[in-house]
Amino acid sequence: MQVRLNVFVAAAAVLFAGAASAQDMVVKIGHVAPTSGGIAHLGKDNEMGAKMAIEEANAKGTMIGGKKVKFELLAEDDAGDPKQGTSVANKLVDAKVMGVIGHLNSGTSIPASKIYSDAGIPQISPSATNPKFTRQGFKTTFRVVADDVHLGGTLGRYAVKELKGKSIAVIDDRTAYGQGVAEEFTKAVKASGGAIAETQFTTDKATDFTAILTAIKAKKPDVIFFGGMDAVAGPMIRQMKQLGIDAKFVGGDGICSGELPKLSAGAMADGQVVCAEAGGVEGAQKAGMDDFYKRFKAKYNVDVQVYSPYVYDAMNIMIAAMVKAGSAEPAKYLPVLAKTENFKGVTGNISFDEKGDVKNGALTLFTYKGGKRDQIAVVR
Repeated sequence: MQVRLNVFVAAAAVLFAGAASAQDMVVKIGHVAPTSGGIAHLGKDNEMGAKMAIEEANAKGTMIGGKKVKFELLAEDDAGDPKQGTSVANKLVDAKVMGVIGHLNSGTSIPASKIYSDAGIPQISPSATNPKFTRQGFKTTFRVVADDVHLGGTLGRYAVKELKGKSIAVIDDRTAYGQGVAEEFTKAVKASGGAIAETQFTTDKATDFTAILTAIKAKKPDVIFFGGMDAVAGPMIRQMKQLGIDAKFVGGDGICSGELPKLSAGAMADGQVVCAEAGGVEGAQKAGMDDFYKRFKAKYNVDVQVYSPYVYDAMNIMIAAMVKAGSAEPAKYLPVLAKTENFKGVTGNISFDEKGDVKNGALTLFTYKGGKRDQIAVVR
């Protein structure tokens, strides 16, 4: 008899729990990154950051407008392709998401941003750095990292003033990100009194760089800048070594990953690569970022690549705006999101300007030693 009673109580508890959860307000938030293709490791890193923020928000019983909320992550793969990016953007709009974190690349974020804007859905990119992204006049578009003007400009000045570059070559992959950051690098080199000895182009799918590197070798370069991603940079560094090109290799956040040493097959010399990540913390704030890295590793048993902390912050900023507005409806929480001021994230304190850009965005300069990233400095 006692056994039957226990079974009845257990069954009732399950039904009650189901009824309670059925009353939760479900809020769908989209996330888009390339989880297939050459930079899938970066896209998966982003997606894990999004999942971590969503799961933590659900675990602490987030309330919006007096109702308990269950957040659902709708994760999509844009493969780093602009056409696929607009396709998944339309898919998320049709799914009635309340906001989108992404996309990873500028080349997919920019065309997708019009779709989200037309639908009135807020979009926060954790990593799109092309200035155009936030300069289209859309009220729904935000980013939590510094743009290419800051990124390329800082690296250009560094190449001339700190690396003492006399013969500087520039290569870009012709994507919105790669071309944009290379143009800003070039401007800053010239403004700093340096000169560009050679300019070459490749694609984001290329694997053979013999022709362009041979042309560059003739200029006896001491610095080579690459505007693109780590999946291309790694083999390029390997082929530089094969051709006997002994130059510093400089790039933006697209190459600044934990995977770069592996992608270059051990061809990098200590201190040869200098890259900048769009973001950075120092002093007391560094403890928060270090803690995130530890929690991320404990949860997923992999190291952070580049952008997952920025995804994590972007998701938490969006959720915080919903909570403060007392609504997950885009039209109601968007004005609150736009006024985000001094949000204490793991990547630092975040505020948005009138364009949706992060105010006073930091950059962190890194090199690689012993196959590991080694921080040089945080600059603003």
